[in-house]
Amino acid sequence: MEKRGISIIGMILRLAVLMGLTFAAANARASEVEPWKERRNAIIVDAYELNSIDWEAMLKDKRIAGFIAKASDGLPESYTCTGDHGGDTVAHCRTMWRKYAVSRELYQTRRMLARSHGLLWGAYHLARPGNPVDQANHFIDFADPRDDELMVLDIEGIDPEKYMSLEDAAIFAGHVKARTGRYPILYTNHATAKHIAANRFKHRLLSRLPLWYARYKPDIRKVFPMGNWDRYALWQFSSAHNCGKKRCPYRVPGTLDDIDVNVAAMSASALKSVWPHGALLPEKPPVLTVIASATVGTIPALNANATATLSRPLVISRAEAESGSGAGADATVTGSIAVRAAEARLPYQSERR
Repeated sequence: MEKRGISIIGMILRLAVLMGLTFAAANARASEVEPWKERRNAIIVDAYELNSIDWEAMLKDKRIAGFIAKASDGLPESYTCTGDHGGDTVAHCRTMWRKYAVSRELYQTRRMLARSHGLLWGAYHLARPGNPVDQANHFIDFADPRDDELMVLDIEGIDPEKYMSLEDAAIFAGHVKARTGRYPILYTNHATAKHIAANRFKHRLLSRLPLWYARYKPDIRKVFPMGNWDRYALWQFSSAHNCGKKRCPYRVPGTLDDIDVNVAAMSASALKSVWPHGALLPEKPPVLTVIASATVGTIPALNANATATLSRPLVISRAEAESGSGAGADATVTGSIAVRAAEARLPYQSERR
């Protein structure tokens, strides 16, 4: 009787574990397919200085839990407007400075409104080519981030002629950490996130920043996390790219179709507990591909691939060997085994894009 009782308890425990795994898998799928339709999930609005917002109307949407505003853009504007402006005129320099002053006042006003109504607050820096330390200082001085506010580094692409290079982005993030004690999270699109994930051995710091993922599709299965991030911190799912008068994934009252809308796959209270972020994600172990090939005489070559995830770094090496039974003999065998870092492919990487 005692053995039978133990057996029944064991079956119940196994069933509970199985149900737990099934529930976890369902939750993972739910976070990857239109999670904004789940009413418990928090909505976050982000805006730049030209977005029109009727705050009284917007605040009626009780699902909105946070607001992220554009703070700084590239290098700071010139204050004195003297000397060389890279071909710019003094008059235009003064116009840009006034615009800068107005945009900072708008930023401070929006922060006061958001925080006074209980919204989480965050700020992002639009990264451009130019000194990354100066840009980090510009961002911190502009945003004046508080300990409970989110900081974001916005990388729009990997062309260093148009955007901050990924190497400079790591310097930017490191300087923000040095000044504030916290790292920013990374905002970027699918192509850039995919590139960083595929080259995480090179971009070790960027690949460990929590990811604010911009992708205007209803489903990101088989695309995210591309073998690097386990989940997104935020998903920007709606913007002028996929929101119009006839169809829009999510309409925020008091705003136009060009407003950016994001979702967190958690409740507002859960989001509040992790909101400021600031720490790096755990480092992923390297993924290596072992490739073996052999050719025997005129027989077609034989190839085999295997991928393994290692718990610790491995010294990368290559070995080749050749043996023969005589010059020109059909039985000559050439073989090689190569072990290389998987620069080209990581688990979960999309095969279609």
